[in-house]
Amino acid sequence: MDNELASSSPFSSVPIEITISVGKARPLIRDLLSLENDAILPLDRKIEDPVELYIGDRLIARGELHELQEGSGGQLAVRLTEVVELKEGF
Repeated sequence: MDNELASSSPFSSVPIEITISVGKARPLIRDLLSLENDAILPLDRKIEDPVELYIGDRLIARGELHELQEGSGGQLAVRLTEVVELKEGF
């Protein structure tokens, strides 16, 4: 969908939630039940691995985590490195 068509759509101003997946953990139930504050839960990815962006259960892009400029209070952002073709719709 080109930018002109997207901006003329009646849905172009409707917000949509994107979920960013940084990894998965697979603890045993006994370990999960014993979690407390400050516990560390290892994930299946490294810090430099790409994160995945989803709308619902549909993968729409991959990217790298970044911290926004100073003054943003440590807010995270994602720099997109790969965008999935969305012409078929969601």
